[in-house]
Amino acid sequence: MYQIGEFIIYGNNGVCEVEDIGLLDISGINQKKSYYTLKPIYENGQIFAPVDTNMFTRGLINKDEVEGLIQQIPFLEEIECNDKNVRLLQDCYKKLVDTHECIDLLTIIKNINEKKSKAAKLGKKLGQVDEKYLKIAKTLIDDEFSVVLGIPKKEVDSYIEEKLK
Repeated sequence: MYQIGEFIIYGNNGVCEVEDIGLLDISGINQKKSYYTLKPIYENGQIFAPVDTNMFTRGLINKDEVEGLIQQIPFLEEIECNDKNVRLLQDCYKKLVDTHECIDLLTIIKNINEKKSKAAKLGKKLGQVDEKYLKIAKTLIDDEFSVVLGIPKKEVDSYIEEKLK
């Protein structure tokens, strides 16, 4: 069970702070069940999640883990996806995103950025599926890394680039 004030990953909502834990007095919600009241860090609003939710949740990684992940980026393997079939490509990316593991999100980012670079050299653009999953993976990584490192979200890319030099 998470504690009030703790930062967690809640599904694809990214980093959320646990603001409260307890019963809710809201019509239409089971009033005998405990809920987390979550505040997304980079979005407005609140999320009410049952304490026994099936939605993926985990605590944030720590700074040493972020640093270790950054050092692994050059060695991340190519994703084996059939990018000629949009549905298979989407399924492949979705499986990686659904693990909610930073290493899998970084693998998506690295692979799609390399694909983007190759496409640009040919005067082409990425497809919609690639753009969609690049955005999802990047948002999730930037959210978590910025909170863990205590830096603005917009500085995560430059932080990673600096560490890789």
